[in-house]
Amino acid sequence: MTKCTTGDATASASLRARAVQCLAWSIVSDLADAAKRLLLGRPVRSEHLGHTLLPKRIALPVFASDALSSVAYAPDEILLTLSIAGLAAVSISPWVGLAVVAVLATVVASYRQNVHAYPSGGGDYEVSTVNLGPTAGVTVASALLVDYILTVAVSISSGAQYAAAAIPALRGHEALFAISLVVIIAMINLRGVKESGTAFAIPTYLFMFAIGSMAVVGVVRHFLGNLPMASSSSYQMLAEPGFEQGLMGIAGGFLVLRAFASGCAALTGVEAISNGVPAFRKPKSRNAATTLLMLGGLSVGMVMSILLLARWTGIHFVEIPAEQLMVDGRSVGPDFVQDPVIAQLSHTVFGSFSPAFYLIAALTGLILVLAANTAFNGFPVLGSILAKDGYLPRQLHTRGDRLAFSNGILTLAIAAIVLIWAFDAQVTRLIQLYIVGVFVSFTLSQLGMVRHWTRHLKTEPEADVRSRMRRSRVINAFGFMMTATVLVVVLITKFTRGAWIAILAMICVFVLMKSIRRHYDLVRRELALGPDPDAAKALPSRVHAIVLVSHVHRPTMRALAYARASRPQVLEAVSVGVDPDDVARLRTEWESLALPVPLKVLDSPFREITRPILTYVRSIRRDSPRDLVVVYIPEYVVGHWWEQLLHNQSALRLKGRLLFTPGVVVASVPWQLASSEGQTGLEDRLRGAPGRGY
Repeated sequence: MTKCTTGDATASASLRARAVQCLAWSIVSDLADAAKRLLLGRPVRSEHLGHTLLPKRIALPVFASDALSSVAYAPDEILLTLSIAGLAAVSISPWVGLAVVAVLATVVASYRQNVHAYPSGGGDYEVSTVNLGPTAGVTVASALLVDYILTVAVSISSGAQYAAAAIPALRGHEALFAISLVVIIAMINLRGVKESGTAFAIPTYLFMFAIGSMAVVGVVRHFLGNLPMASSSSYQMLAEPGFEQGLMGIAGGFLVLRAFASGCAALTGVEAISNGVPAFRKPKSRNAATTLLMLGGLSVGMVMSILLLARWTGIHFVEIPAEQLMVDGRSVGPDFVQDPVIAQLSHTVFGSFSPAFYLIAALTGLILVLAANTAFNGFPVLGSILAKDGYLPRQLHTRGDRLAFSNGILTLAIAAIVLIWAFDAQVTRLIQLYIVGVFVSFTLSQLGMVRHWTRHLKTEPEADVRSRMRRSRVINAFGFMMTATVLVVVLITKFTRGAWIAILAMICVFVLMKSIRRHYDLVRRELALGPDPDAAKALPSRVHAIVLVSHVHRPTMRALAYARASRPQVLEAVSVGVDPDDVARLRTEWESLALPVPLKVLDSPFREITRPILTYVRSIRRDSPRDLVVVYIPEYVVGHWWEQLLHNQSALRLKGRLLFTPGVVVASVPWQLASSEGQTGLEDRLRGAPGRGY
């Protein structure tokens, strides 16, 4: 704890009071610092950055939790969309899943090329910027930033709904619960990438094991002929008006496309690995590519097993149960609670073994929450790269105490909280905004990779390398065609259902980043030395120093002493005459001290302080444009916020106006009042320094 002394036994009451205040402030400061260290850990030195790199066993749950968690809602969205056309439409859900799997496999193969070609961590943004130009790069960046925010909002909201299904007391409070989860995950990530990965690894692997066990048991029971039907299979499913004939006609085809687009949510998170290559241990590219392959295999197996089991057990999962589900010819009613597909499957597959059901339900809800961790690792890294390139505020580029990009983590958390609150943590509404951004980045990235291989083929002389490049170009070209097709489908099927909000958000982020870059470029041009560096080194012809005087007291004397020590060519004291009696008293005191500095009193018939000084300073600049005017302003340093309201108001207003006057330097001369003692703890440290007594 910071030391605080009360002085000797004969200290006055005021000194003892200040000592008590100093001690209290030190205790509060130390407690705040201890709380920060307890929550976030001790600061980590920059040279320890290498110790934060991730092995594959930790990188998989860190970067793949988003893609793996999508099996908790992507199959649900496929079944939910197809249920609009009734029971017959639901029977094709495995075929829709196969189409999603084909796209997923293509994207994984394509991104394995990306991580080898661009291992610096820029991912889709770097690929698009280098090969398609800055505008394409910023487009991809805006899409990814929005998609990362939506990833947190969707996954956390979905996890909150699973929790509410298991804990009835949470019903109606899902949004507040989801916001609390965002805060917790943000705090864990503020401790560092490796620490958050270690904390999230065990639940992620348990989820993989649980879903894998359910799939194996379900498939075995199906082929043994003892897999029971789900409880929801006994309900009659009604088609919505216009779909009584199932998937016939254009409307039916459009519905299948909608189901496919919703199912493509399973692809979200694949791009996170290409953005996070720098976080892997060496060899970075190879480890990232291996992790991508593992992610693809796990996602394919989980999605298809859930859709097949849902088909075999006859699960009915609809958008509006009260209108689409019937039992004995009557509606199930508005109070009917429809469990998610995985919850229904686990109950059906494991039957009377309830511990397995509760374990899978708990792990599914947990993995949905942890999926946000992928975004918390991808968003700050991408934000840092964009900040370095001048498209986002520079504060996002720096690492915090724990070598994590703290400002990026906090920015993502705040944006996700706003989105969750605005949409009341309803996944059905949020999911319509989802995957638009990720397929924009997929498409432009694959097109950029095609351009990348084409450019390098022109200069590569070795035949085996050229052959490998051609194969890579074919993979990326096929990936471009697939992702572009899905993007068109997503835009057509989801635009009016909420995707326009995501597109509008991307446009706003794009314009914002371009504006920030223009601002930084403008500032850089203004601050540049220019073609004649000697002109920037030219000294002013004279320095005209002005000390502002309101009273003849110790702060004024200190300001005069500082001004005289700088040895300006012209030095004068300036006061503003508001009250004649005060002016006369000031002149008398000034003359009695025989100060070697002339006093000038500016007339102020309207009792203003700021305007007469500004007018006088500008007149000096107008008469001598090459002169430098330095204005010394005595200021009080106080220890309480309410004291600040009682002092320095005129000085603050004057400084604010003088800062916009070219050729003027404002010098604040502080005078520490007694209440400011002990506010920083510096005095106490100095008392304990060598050569200083207690």
